[in-house]
Amino acid sequence: MIEIIPAIDIMEGKAVRLRKGDFMQKTVYENSPLEYARQFEDVGIKRLHLVDLDGAKSGKPENLPVLEEIASHTSLQIDFGGGIRTFKSAQQALDAGAAYINVGTVAASMDEDGAFNAWIEYFGAEKFILASDVKNEKVVIGGWQLESTLEAVDIIRRFVQKGIRQVMVTDTSRDGMLQGMNTGLYGTLKTAHPNIFLVASGGFTSTADIDELENAGADAVIIGKAFYEGRVTLEDLSNYLKR
Repeated sequence: MIEIIPAIDIMEGKAVRLRKGDFMQKTVYENSPLEYARQFEDVGIKRLHLVDLDGAKSGKPENLPVLEEIASHTSLQIDFGGGIRTFKSAQQALDAGAAYINVGTVAASMDEDGAFNAWIEYFGAEKFILASDVKNEKVVIGGWQLESTLEAVDIIRRFVQKGIRQVMVTDTSRDGMLQGMNTGLYGTLKTAHPNIFLVASGGFTSTADIDELENAGADAVIIGKAFYEGRVTLEDLSNYLKR
């Protein structure tokens, strides 16, 4: 069964959602990140995707206290991303309670002897999730602000060879739009790299997306705005997990 991973995006310590990664188009939600995390845990969710949007923009983690609070008060496995661009910031995130670290910008911009190789050797490949965010078939970096020349299938190939197994791919054109997910993209990537644990992100709208993604080969799905806007409820998630 495909794994459900709720997302909490954070700005200034609060839970928010953006449209297409646009920092000027944000919605701030009333509950604290910890309150949402506890709600997810209560219905049987095991894992949480925590995104430091301030960190993604500034280039260094800005919301580590939120990570530490959730890690200290829940049993959720937390994958944390946003601003992890130095060895020190990776260490800080792990020390604050992250089970996994999402790495996008550093991975996409590295050379063959770059920083991420050293991180993999020191911390172990199992601690990292390759975050490949895509726009117009190209990988975007720097909090989705910069478009690279790389394609997702190529960057995945590079790091699968270095032992990375978990890969999160976000179609940024669909993120926060509630228009459905790019199942064709995930099917293509899973066919090219059948041994990765593929996490699909961007555009989740309803539980019908779960079955389509599973058929496409995705191993997990990120659920964000659809939950916060009431299109998918805690009861829906609970019922799915009990199937």
